[in-house]
Amino acid sequence: MRCGPAPSPRAVPAIRNDLTPQSVGPLLGRRNAGEGLIYEAGPPELLATHTASGRLEFTTDIREAAAFAELHFIGGGTPIDADGRSCDTAQVFGAIRQLAPHLDRPCTIVDKSTVTVGTTTQVTTLAQHLAAAGQRVEVVWNPELLRESHAVEDTLRPDRLVAGVTTAEGEKAIRVVYAGIIDADVPIFVTDPATAELAKGADHSARANTS
Repeated sequence: MRCGPAPSPRAVPAIRNDLTPQSVGPLLGRRNAGEGLIYEAGPPELLATHTASGRLEFTTDIREAAAFAELHFIGGGTPIDADGRSCDTAQVFGAIRQLAPHLDRPCTIVDKSTVTVGTTTQVTTLAQHLAAAGQRVEVVWNPELLRESHAVEDTLRPDRLVAGVTTAEGEKAIRVVYAGIIDADVPIFVTDPATAELAKGADHSARANTS
């Protein structure tokens, strides 16, 4: 489960949790010291600023992340599956299986991954089954619509936002975390989860056809 150095456009504290401690554990000290390990314009400066201020921290302790936040962003990789048609969502569901058992209060899980239609429903069912908070756990699909090598720029200054929600609480959580961007007149399209899931695939296709 990952969020980058710009997990939220708002000035709120954040913990970035990675579920592969065997590979990233040795790098935690460097990351918490503000050393950038992403080769793109923006991350080194953001990391240095926000780790120094205490707003951003890195951890491999999922319990710490679960206890810390009421909003959990998941960005698991979803490569094309062996059938060549669907997405391999093992990382997404793996993150849910590790996070959800530690959720004991109302919260919102926001996933940004590329997935096939119907994944939100499956993720919601699994999360609410595993979490002590049960149906008080909301799931929102908020696809990242990013250009290659422009992730930070497109996160902080997007041309639009998409949120697939099923409840008013889920929509409220998204509007709060993106309040600064929405106030800057960036349009937000609030849809059902299936439409949001499709939106990311359509965005990928459009970018591929114009590149």
